[in-house]
Amino acid sequence: MVERVSPGPRLAELVASLSLATDLGLGQPEEHVLRQTVIATRLAAAAGLSEQDQAAAFYVSLLAWVGCVADSHEMAAWFGDDLQVRADSYLVDKAGPPMLSFLLRHLGPDLSAMRRITMAGRFLAGGFRDAANSFITHCQTTADIADRLRLPDSVRIALPQAFERWDGRGVPNGLSGLQIASVMRVVQIADDAEVFCRIGGPDAAIGMLRDRSGSEFDPALVELCAQHDDILDGMDTVDTWRVVIEGCAPLDRSIPDAELTAILETFGDYADLKAPCFQGHSRATAALAGTAARLRGMSPAEVTDIVRAALVCRLGVIGVSTGIWNKTGGLSATEWERVRMVPYLTERVLSRSLPLRQLGTIAGMCHERMNGSGYPRGLSGAAIPFAARVLAAAQTYQAVREDRPHRGALTPDAGTALLNEEVAAGRLDADAVRAVLIAADQPVPRRTVQVAGLTAREVEVLCLMVRARSNKVIAQQLSITPRTVGSHIEHIYTKIGVTTRGAAAMFAMRHGLITTGTDPAERSGDHPM
Repeated sequence: MVERVSPGPRLAELVASLSLATDLGLGQPEEHVLRQTVIATRLAAAAGLSEQDQAAAFYVSLLAWVGCVADSHEMAAWFGDDLQVRADSYLVDKAGPPMLSFLLRHLGPDLSAMRRITMAGRFLAGGFRDAANSFITHCQTTADIADRLRLPDSVRIALPQAFERWDGRGVPNGLSGLQIASVMRVVQIADDAEVFCRIGGPDAAIGMLRDRSGSEFDPALVELCAQHDDILDGMDTVDTWRVVIEGCAPLDRSIPDAELTAILETFGDYADLKAPCFQGHSRATAALAGTAARLRGMSPAEVTDIVRAALVCRLGVIGVSTGIWNKTGGLSATEWERVRMVPYLTERVLSRSLPLRQLGTIAGMCHERMNGSGYPRGLSGAAIPFAARVLAAAQTYQAVREDRPHRGALTPDAGTALLNEEVAAGRLDADAVRAVLIAADQPVPRRTVQVAGLTAREVEVLCLMVRARSNKVIAQQLSITPRTVGSHIEHIYTKIGVTTRGAAAMFAMRHGLITTGTDPAERSGDHPM
């Protein structure tokens, strides 16, 4: 069982660990964001930013792109592989004709030429607007995460400006020049410079920066990069984790144990944004696993560890294209191998921080099986601790009770039968399954607290809308007209203060509005297959 570590982790460790998950979502190698952060802080010092702004640069850099996951469903619908299109976007100036040409080239990569032409017409009619909205989704989601982590105002003010541009052609507010926070102007340069520096060295990075100077980037900061070799040099040998953690010290704080679970709920919600069908999964799995552990007589500390491991056990899904998660048919061998990497990716994300590493050890075993048939390591029997056995049973039951694009949710009886079959086949632990099934049969208290002034009907619409149901489908589910659905959605966005589906999904999970296994779509049998 996981040993309690005291004192608790530092905020810098948690945010830096989350940045490793962001690397996955951006389609970049591990520690891209950490290396970017080193560059950003070097540039901030060279630019003479105040000590406060230099400290803020660490957190702004670590979190600037964390919202990239929130628009994955929309990106996959247009471009297939959301990870690839994000990775490739670093190679182009992200505005005007170059960006439009880039997006058109990436449309429907697996479609026939004729279908791609049709999709291009649809994209020009409305998809380009959707692509711009994805930046807004990103900013609103990042703001939510920063708020939940209780980051200082100097960080929160800068983060929504991640997609503003020096030339004023960015979003969401069309800020330009010195209207953009100096910290964000530094981070924007560092982000792209890291990619070009890694691929082609400092000279390639400087060439790219000069090409985009005055359009995407602050010309004065670009020239500082060109004049100071030490800003981009030596990135291959720097200990990025140590530099970042130590550099965050002025704004860092120790996280009390009582606060850690709530922060890890943020991690779980973040992972569940990857695909509409995942929303609420991590919290539901954590609640089920925690109840099972208590019923089994485990100590309060052990129960807490299992809950926390469950909250973070799906972080690795961020590293798999949403196009794969949204498939309605079977996976190819290559796609299946990528899926089998999810627990490994989860463990890697959590491995740098000692407190999270210990949770990651349990989280990384959620797909191991007692007979050695699981993944990624093929562990068996006594090599799998009981906490991981409970987590495996809870994760399996919760997953089959949820809709997926390739199948509908199982009923409670069918879910029970499936887990018992897994025990009979030697894959799941009998005692763990017994505890999980008893826990699943426990009554769940109904939520009665009103959030943001939402009515009961608006909550129903919200829960269906964030799962990417169309207005027509929502109307059929709730026996109302599509026009009424549209009116409800307008009111919902106004009340919760966001404007996109992805940001609304984060809001709904944060406030416990998402239910799994019992939403209106499941009750009516509307399961995408």
